[in-house]
Amino acid sequence: MTTVKTALLCLSLLGAPRLAAQSYDVVIRNGRVLDGSGNPWILADVAIKDGRFAKIGVVREQGRVELDARGKYVSPGWIDVMDQSGSVLRRNPLAENKLMMGVTTAIGGEGGTPVPASDVASYFKQLEQQGISINFGSYFSETQARVAVLGMSSRAPTAAELDAMRAIVDTAMRAGAMGMTTALIYPPSSYATTSELIEVGKAAAKYGGIYASHIRGEGREVVQSVEEAIKIGEQAGMPVEIFHLKVAYRPGWGVVMDSLRRVIDAARARNVDVAADMYVYTAGGTGLEATIPSWAFDGGKDSLLPRLANPTLRARLKAEQKTGVPGWWNIVEAAGGWDGIVLANARNPQNDRFNGKSLAQIGKELGKDPADVAFDFVAQGSGRVMALYYMMSEQDIETALRFPWISIGSDAGAAAKAGAGDDLGLPHPRSYGNAVRVIAKYVKERNVISLEEAVRKMTSWPATRYRLANRGSIKEGNWADVTIFDLATLRDAATYEQPTDSPAGIEWVLVNGDVTIDHGRHTGAKAGRVLYGPGKDATVSPQR
Repeated sequence: MTTVKTALLCLSLLGAPRLAAQSYDVVIRNGRVLDGSGNPWILADVAIKDGRFAKIGVVREQGRVELDARGKYVSPGWIDVMDQSGSVLRRNPLAENKLMMGVTTAIGGEGGTPVPASDVASYFKQLEQQGISINFGSYFSETQARVAVLGMSSRAPTAAELDAMRAIVDTAMRAGAMGMTTALIYPPSSYATTSELIEVGKAAAKYGGIYASHIRGEGREVVQSVEEAIKIGEQAGMPVEIFHLKVAYRPGWGVVMDSLRRVIDAARARNVDVAADMYVYTAGGTGLEATIPSWAFDGGKDSLLPRLANPTLRARLKAEQKTGVPGWWNIVEAAGGWDGIVLANARNPQNDRFNGKSLAQIGKELGKDPADVAFDFVAQGSGRVMALYYMMSEQDIETALRFPWISIGSDAGAAAKAGAGDDLGLPHPRSYGNAVRVIAKYVKERNVISLEEAVRKMTSWPATRYRLANRGSIKEGNWADVTIFDLATLRDAATYEQPTDSPAGIEWVLVNGDVTIDHGRHTGAKAGRVLYGPGKDATVSPQR
């Protein structure tokens, strides 16, 4: 390994002090150290022992591994607060695409854990026993509790059923979940009322869990949806995290994002612990089924498919895509119409030839209404048919990045195989580039925020926000998660056309003191840890 120097550094300068015998596991030499708190860099050595930072300053002693970071930046490892790796880590614990963009810690669970509440403890234990290359924690979804009790029905739970749902969330929290999530644009999550979410959320609140939400609508109703999330957390007694903050509504670009800031700032002023995260792309990505009004999913896919095949109901669905319908976020409107929705993964060999084309283009080629194309492709897909939705503006990304309580989340998972798409089956550049893009585009190219602030948003702030003890800053005694990068060459290479290209400029990545990425190569190290939520082995606190 030519880039990791395991021998004593040669000092040729006359009178240079002799290094003492090997005292540390790793010493990072001569780097520009960003501590993660927003401070300017200092020129220092960083010594690591037993997985933790042991000394920052002039380190005379030798390390078993010596890294020469001269001219490079030494940052705490970057934290992805909106991850989708919960399922894939059991099959590929290396998480190469995450680590290659400097991410050492990921918080997953928008859709919950990949196992039911009763198996969460054994799920985390499996990750620990097999080893993982990144640190990982997960939420549990309210929808998991809802489906366990009500199935795919849209009806409200009875009092007894609410008790059963709270008991399920309680089990997940005691097993170590970070809190409770919802994804309220997707049925059956969309069937949950505000009052239901408040009541079920109380089961997570008593352990100090966070309520994190893909809110009910991100378009013309986004302000009301953020207000609903705040209400749920405030009345349940939980901190609130708004997942991937955005304004997915063209008439509101450049205007509504500041309204969201004012709503969140007002809630914080009255002592509600609310914040948000974001990814830095103008296209989102999700299933093509999101274009279908949510009532059609009542009863599950077995009920959906006959409805899509019914000409009368299909006509109703197409009309509602134009007029809207209460309780459903119109993602077709958010994308500005079918031209703004691009098929990404048809999950069908006969339809794969249309990947990369808009639904409007496909409709023209097939002589069909684009809505019919969407309905047909969803019905014909073997698995979840995926699409890209071009619905955000660069101006709003830049505005939101300046909010002090914004952190960074990719909404993407680790790939099952290095160089392939992530486990969602969604070819989106955020899977390989999001964290690097924050600095490469919005610090270097556009000067939207400072380097120190960008690093803070990906390190000490999310560590504080998620109560990740002894992480997120380069400080003696903290866990030694480190991302070392060359600012001059740092560049996100992934694009919508080539979404799996790895970034440039990430020199080394260390996880709990182990070198895990060395100049684009995964070393095979699996030093990551499971990050447990506040309910793990905790005494129940009084309701706030």
